[in-house]
Amino acid sequence: MTQDEIVFYGHPNVLCTHQKTIEITKMSSLSRKGDCILGVRANKACKDLCPSLRVLLQKPNSFVNIEIQVNDLRFTINGRSSDGLSLLSDNDIVIRRSTYTCPRTVTILSDNACSDIPREIVELLKDPERQGIMRITIE
Repeated sequence: MTQDEIVFYGHPNVLCTHQKTIEITKMSSLSRKGDCILGVRANKACKDLCPSLRVLLQKPNSFVNIEIQVNDLRFTINGRSSDGLSLLSDNDIVIRRSTYTCPRTVTILSDNACSDIPREIVELLKDPERQGIMRITIE
């Protein structure tokens, strides 16, 4: 099993209503237009993920498990790796339902998006001091 963990924080403008993606970013600001953003001030972006995980994410068709944890609440997203992932973004990590890839994409064909995240988690992440954890795992 290969895993990496990303720490991020909430923001008053967290909406999580996007139906196709989930994003966390190193940026500290968030406008109300960022309806796919779950958290800000992340300690890692795609480019910062551990090298062994990056290699596995760039192989085709591996199953990727992503867990979002806020306090004792957890939400799981399942997706796929792709040989089309560059993982070069310095600022963001994006989970996608589609097969679209760009430097920010960490997984494709996910079974969940922002709009699927339980509202209890979303409400907690409206607090800028609330910490969240994203765990990305490939077995």
